[in-house]
Amino acid sequence: MERLLSRAVDGVLRMSAQRVPDRIAVRYADRTWTYAELDAAVSTAAAVLRERWGLDEYDRVATYGHNSDAYLIAFLACSRAGLIHVPVNHNLTGEDLAYILEQSGSSVVLADPALAERVPAGFTVKALRDAPGSFLDELARPDTYDTDRDARDIVQLLYTSGTTALPKGARMTHRALVHEYASAVDALDLHEDDRPVHSLPLYHSAQMHVFLLPYLAVGAENTIVDGPDPAALFDLIEAGRADSLFAPPTVWIGLSNHPDFATRDLSALRKAYYGASIMPVPVLERLRERLPGLRFYNCFGQSEIGPLATVLGPDEHEGRMDSCGRPVRFVEAKVVDEDGKDVPDGTPGEVVYRSPQLCDGYWQKPDETKEAFRDGWFRSGDLAVRDAEGYYTVVDRVKDVINSGGVLVASRQVEDMLYTHPAVAEAAVVGLPDERWIEAVTAVVVARGEVTEAELVDHARERLAHFKAPKKVLFVDELPRNASGKILKRELRDRFRTDRGTGVGTDLGTDGGTEPGTDPGTA
Repeated sequence: MERLLSRAVDGVLRMSAQRVPDRIAVRYADRTWTYAELDAAVSTAAAVLRERWGLDEYDRVATYGHNSDAYLIAFLACSRAGLIHVPVNHNLTGEDLAYILEQSGSSVVLADPALAERVPAGFTVKALRDAPGSFLDELARPDTYDTDRDARDIVQLLYTSGTTALPKGARMTHRALVHEYASAVDALDLHEDDRPVHSLPLYHSAQMHVFLLPYLAVGAENTIVDGPDPAALFDLIEAGRADSLFAPPTVWIGLSNHPDFATRDLSALRKAYYGASIMPVPVLERLRERLPGLRFYNCFGQSEIGPLATVLGPDEHEGRMDSCGRPVRFVEAKVVDEDGKDVPDGTPGEVVYRSPQLCDGYWQKPDETKEAFRDGWFRSGDLAVRDAEGYYTVVDRVKDVINSGGVLVASRQVEDMLYTHPAVAEAAVVGLPDERWIEAVTAVVVARGEVTEAELVDHARERLAHFKAPKKVLFVDELPRNASGKILKRELRDRFRTDRGTGVGTDLGTDGGTEPGTDPGTA
């Protein structure tokens, strides 16, 4: 563990290349890289960035592409070259894309050719792959480059998901990410004989920093795929190519609802990781019933902490399946009130963190940095309860708690109840302006069969206090999400809000801006 902590981010790969040079490190499409080959490619890629393309130390390099081996190499090359990597959601366009590129001050944008035309004028764009003279093609001419990096150097600007406000670039240092890798290896039981498949976007911190880089640190054989297509994942599992899978609840729901889920031989799957958003307890129960030998790990955290903060291990689920577990090795956490004072166990409050995994602030946002970091602790924005054994249960995002008639309602409790109805495929609960109630508890539901608003309201009132039951139920084809699977409740509130809180906004349907977690091209 100490040897790992002394490394720069790219040094994690080099450590494994020295120990197991001939072992397969990464498979993607028809390409296979051993650890030695991947490490050499990173050195060549660093030379491309610094010597062939003339970038200077600490320049920002945006990467705008889908999953690929080239995407991974670009990130590690930035680390080795002393540059700052800026991962960009490949679904962003227009003002959203321009905001991140401009706010980060990116010197060059490495883009998949199919996405390059989306990049606004004024930015230098280089093909990441799949084009003559692309970044990946440059690796055919071996070269080497390395530079000294301080552990406190920024290696990545990790933009927050922007579910409640404009994204902020968390300044992630080598020290922060490498400590997070060590925490992930320890808490998630990552081993070199595991065969993980990485299907979520590599621009997102969970797939890259909780799984792919920590698995490279232990020397495992990794498979990168374009997205979580159920049939493709089932094929990999049945072929013995994958025994470990991370996915947000939305993807697990999609896998469990797939017609082949009940018939395919998935016995080779040993480890199931979920996180990035809250897993409805009824869904987890269905998964465990179908795959009783599968070990489930609940991973919780946020971008600013690398992003892993707590884990609920497979032997800790009984009796606390709604918990997100206890802090990982390098994270200290507590629950506080609005004034920052500790609250007793069992009392809801905001989770705050102190950890070497934390970012050192937000890129060019001093006011937001000051607001988030108080008295040495980072304010997470998550409302949670800690029990006497140190387990945390997230009640809600602080901004998602609904004030209905002066009484606070946790949206998660209402959502979990809705999932117990057989006709509810997915649900999100938000507060909408209401003249009488201040905020009306409103359920936005994706149905799997015939069901009415009245049926779901009655179902809720039979199981919850009446003030917690939805005042309205809105039916949609899909819920808007970011690529990590988090439901964009801000977008739901914006779309369904009316001037007087007495009507219903436009139907979400399947129009632009949605990112269903089961779309192979997005998550």
